[in-house]
Amino acid sequence: MKENLFVDISDGSTSKILQIVVPKSNKPTELSYGSSIKAEGKLVIGPNNKHELLVSDIAVIGTCDVMDGYPFLPRKQYSEEYVREYLHFRARTRSFSSLLRLRDLASAAIITYFKDRNFIHVHTPILTSNDCEGAGELFLVKPHSVEVLKSMRTEGIPEEESYFNTKAFLTVSGQLHLETIARALTKVYTFGPTFRAENSKSRLHLSEFYMLEAELAFVDNINDIMDEIEMLIKYITKDIVEKGASDIHSIVGHDPEWLNEKFTRITYDDAIKILENNIKRLKQPITYGSPLSKEHELFLVEYNNNIPIFIMNWPKEIKPFYMKECKDDASKVAAMDLLVPNVGELVGGSIREDNYEKLKSKLPLTSNLSWYLELRKYGNVTTGGFGIGFERFLQCVLGISNIKDTIPFPRWPHNCNL
Repeated sequence: MKENLFVDISDGSTSKILQIVVPKSNKPTELSYGSSIKAEGKLVIGPNNKHELLVSDIAVIGTCDVMDGYPFLPRKQYSEEYVREYLHFRARTRSFSSLLRLRDLASAAIITYFKDRNFIHVHTPILTSNDCEGAGELFLVKPHSVEVLKSMRTEGIPEEESYFNTKAFLTVSGQLHLETIARALTKVYTFGPTFRAENSKSRLHLSEFYMLEAELAFVDNINDIMDEIEMLIKYITKDIVEKGASDIHSIVGHDPEWLNEKFTRITYDDAIKILENNIKRLKQPITYGSPLSKEHELFLVEYNNNIPIFIMNWPKEIKPFYMKECKDDASKVAAMDLLVPNVGELVGGSIREDNYEKLKSKLPLTSNLSWYLELRKYGNVTTGGFGIGFERFLQCVLGISNIKDTIPFPRWPHNCNL
């Protein structure tokens, strides 16, 4: 207007902006889009019935010349792919700052849920000597310093084993460590970074991501695990919907439609029958005894009216060694996957094999898991547990297409910027 400038500011605490009214006579010469400022004045209700600040004093803290390489211009929309090229500036965009606040709310809700359910938080190691999933998708860890490697090298020991006297990897899961603690503390969980060396750039894969994992002692029924998972997911989702409504609506526009629905439970055999009956609607073939493809997972969710669906009792040949056989069918294991909209598999879990001899016969020959066997030998109890990919959870709840847009600094093959 003739006498005033109107400036939108954000301090990062909310998706809402505060309009400040600056007399033209007080305008700093360096004031521009993208700059950082401090302002003092009187907070009033403006003509639009919203708060605004009538500025009496304003100063630019950090200038921003948008014509000198700054990647974002005012009043212009950018694709997620473009914004992703500037990770050091991405948090300044409105949608991604909303994502970061919602991520924080979800993290806090996880801690509250488990505390209220009497779970104990355990910090499982990031460096480990085992491959929990047995898929070999591991990052090898060794000292970068040649001098350190030389000083620790022992005759006959390979270089990659010289520091720890064994190969060390970035963890793919904290499950096996949680199993040791659950036998002492009963109900435990961990929440931290995990790593997979998959050669995938898909919208659902990261090389570094966060996993929420829980383990419960004295559990031998897979339905108890599914009950816990459903309560957890609904608790976290409701919490962020209630506390982060403005941020959710700035990203997805509406609350998750399945929030008040009971999650469906079917067997692997039931899932295969549904897929076989709808084969003409699918591109990929269905083979009984094989894992479900991403297309199959998403189809089953869509077939279930986009309500999350548990698939349980899987063929044991396609599941990891630590899963317990079903009591009424030795060809199956008491395992489950939870499939959800947008991402397919979100949660995997099972009852763990508690029979010493059966577990011994199933251990990979190259594994260093004698300690894991000993858990079944001395004062053993049954346990069961699950793992949830945190970024996939955010994808599901917020309708975010690419998982790279759910984490501040995504890593994927050929990309480890910053």
